[in-house]
Amino acid sequence: MKFSDIYGFEGEKKRLIQTVEENRISHAQLFLGPQGSANLALALAYAQYINCENKTDGDSCGTCPSCIKYEKLTHPDLHFIFPVAKVREVKDKEVSSKHSFYLGKWREALLEKNYHLSVGDWYEKIGIENKQGMINTNDARSILDTLNYKSYEAEYKVMVMWMAEYLYHAAAPRILKILEEPPEKTLFLLVANNSDQIISTILSRAQTVKIPRYGDKALENYLMDKLETSHDQARRAAQLANGDLLAARRLVQTSEVEEFNFEQFRHWMRICFSADFLAINEFVGNIAKMVRERQKSFLAFGLDIVRKSMLLNYSGDNVVRLSDMENKFVKDFSPFINEKNLDRLYEELNQAIYHIERNAKAEILFTDLSIKVSKLLHAGKS
Repeated sequence: MKFSDIYGFEGEKKRLIQTVEENRISHAQLFLGPQGSANLALALAYAQYINCENKTDGDSCGTCPSCIKYEKLTHPDLHFIFPVAKVREVKDKEVSSKHSFYLGKWREALLEKNYHLSVGDWYEKIGIENKQGMINTNDARSILDTLNYKSYEAEYKVMVMWMAEYLYHAAAPRILKILEEPPEKTLFLLVANNSDQIISTILSRAQTVKIPRYGDKALENYLMDKLETSHDQARRAAQLANGDLLAARRLVQTSEVEEFNFEQFRHWMRICFSADFLAINEFVGNIAKMVRERQKSFLAFGLDIVRKSMLLNYSGDNVVRLSDMENKFVKDFSPFINEKNLDRLYEELNQAIYHIERNAKAEILFTDLSIKVSKLLHAGKS
């Protein structure tokens, strides 16, 4: 991927290019950006630029042998580590991202999604269902084995660790030394969404490159060019996506998940407020059947509705971006969201997402959460 293939982020591109031109390439860098940002795309464009054999003015050429292999994600000196879990297609006892099944799916996913990928997209691609992926000790061992070899043809060997938050705590000590003192001409690029979830000893050994959200104009141009969306549709999706390219793409491609989340969240809030425990029990039974990423998506949607309700209360209509389906509900719901319950609602919904990631039993989690939400909604009313 060339820098010019990425919409926006001109300041970030310029700073990355300067590190190469001024010979200031840090051997371990963390590309830190929220979900739906260009953190992975920029990391790959940076690696391609570093190893390009015929750099142009501020970008890789895209046509030299190195660039061609980078574009296909098949360069022998470009390596990837990402969270995986055991699947039936992998018969080996060890689960490793070096396995041809995972690598094949990884390349497919990146090229299909234009280098913008969510954890949910990845899990669906490899079919791990309700399992939680991780970067395990076998992957850490493969990092050491790979980076201790000499490069095949490029000036720099590049190891990209996607979603560094998923590095298992027992695996981290194995790679600390190579992160701190890598072999010569080795580049370690960590890509992550949340620095708070990265093991501190890993975080302290990497130079952080902060990647912001997309600007609305960049998202509009992406949607119109890549998805052939009309200008009006692209503008509306960009406004609603709040700088998240993945959300903008979903809004354009399909509204089914958002509509489902909205209908379910509206129903959930109503039965929680009315303390209808028979209905709550039925709701919990239905949502417990969903895969974990869908459960997390539902709760994340709920967090967004709470945020919009709070903004509506304190800032008014001109600040809040609401879709047509959200408009009436949020205006009716917002009076129940205030200083009496806002912090606790945020905390409980975030904690639920945290526990789902760690394989909490969904029936217990959503039953407990529904009781707490019921109490908090009444606290906001009083």
